Amino acid sequence: MPRVKCPKCNRDETVLRSGFVRGLQRYVCKFCNFHFTLVKKRQKNNASAFRKHQTTILDIAKAVGMSASTVSRALKNHGDISEATKSLIKQVSIEMDYQPNPLARSLYSRETQTIGIIIPDLENPFFAKVLSGIQHAASTAGYKVMICQSNESHKTEVANLQTMMQNWLDGILVCHTKETKSFEHIKLQLNKGIPIIHFDRICEEIDTSRVLLDNENGAEQITDHLIDQGCLNIAVLAGPKHLYITKKRLEGYFKSLQKNNIPTTPSLIAYTDFTKVSILQTVDLWLSSENPPDAIFCISDNSAIITMMYLKKKNIKVPQEICVAGFGNDYTGEIIEPALTSYDPYAFKIGQSAVELFFDQVISGDRAATKTKTVIGKLLIRDSSLRKK
Repeated sequence: MPRVKCPKCNRDETVLRSGFVRGLQRYVCKFCNFHFTLVKKRQKNNASAFRKHQTTILDIAKAVGMSASTVSRALKNHGDISEATKSLIKQVSIEMDYQPNPLARSLYSRETQTIGIIIPDLENPFFAKVLSGIQHAASTAGYKVMICQSNESHKTEVANLQTMMQNWLDGILVCHTKETKSFEHIKLQLNKGIPIIHFDRICEEIDTSRVLLDNENGAEQITDHLIDQGCLNIAVLAGPKHLYITKKRLEGYFKSLQKNNIPTTPSLIAYTDFTKVSILQTVDLWLSSENPPDAIFCISDNSAIITMMYLKKKNIKVPQEICVAGFGNDYTGEIIEPALTSYDPYAFKIGQSAVELFFDQVISGDRAATKTKTVIGKLLIRDSSLRKK
């Protein structure tokens, strides 16, 4: 262990330990009779240490011997800076690993080049595909995305929106929760001029740009197909009654029954909250009725898969006894047995389209100008509904 030097006379051979003071080792120098303790310099926290190593414009200016304003203009390709100076400064900035501060830039320009995304459930394959489309379109245009999951909670959705606005995002893409019936949080941000784009589960009472699935036509095609397979007692397992997608997919179902001269049976129309409990309760009710359905159209693939697995558990053959069809083309529908008939809404394209509508508003400069885009999907007929092959 190295000897301790006296800070007064700088000798070490005359320094002895002399007890403790406030938990610190005390020393005494016999040569000059000086008592002292050694206090270690406080280490900066990790954040401070990190900031110390972040190269700034001032650091580059010192390195090249120019003013900070000259460096700043050179990095922004200003025309009043010579090409030789620009080249030198850019080369030094690369060598010093200079990274522009996005917060400082956003404070100046009032733009962050970041889009906020609020999605009900990231584990849902449909929403995962939508998010992929959003990220692809945004990154291609040089934008970043900030993603929040509402977990199908209206309260969380409101909190997500508040958090996003505190981060000065340039716009919001939102798909509402199954609980959301009040849209005051959306109206508040629209009044501030923030571009808000709806997709899938939209708000009908507010005029915003929106991307719609081909809900009505898709549901009509599915119901037509079930009728073509000889099904006449078709039940529909819907979602919450207030949801836009529930309303529109039911309209397609009703339209198909009407054009095929099949009367509507109210007992075959059930509203659920998409939970497994509510789905199974509904299916049990239908199976115990005097006239059980010969087909079940579920407005989501997840509901259809839960339904089909339950029917198999009860030894009811699909599709021989009851045909099953869904909506959404989740990947799980292809790997279960029998494979699930569904309607592919082209979720990736829905995400891309939402970003395109955002850019339309930003580029036009008229954030009050709204557009509606409907993405046309495709019916995918698989074994869960095929009786006639």
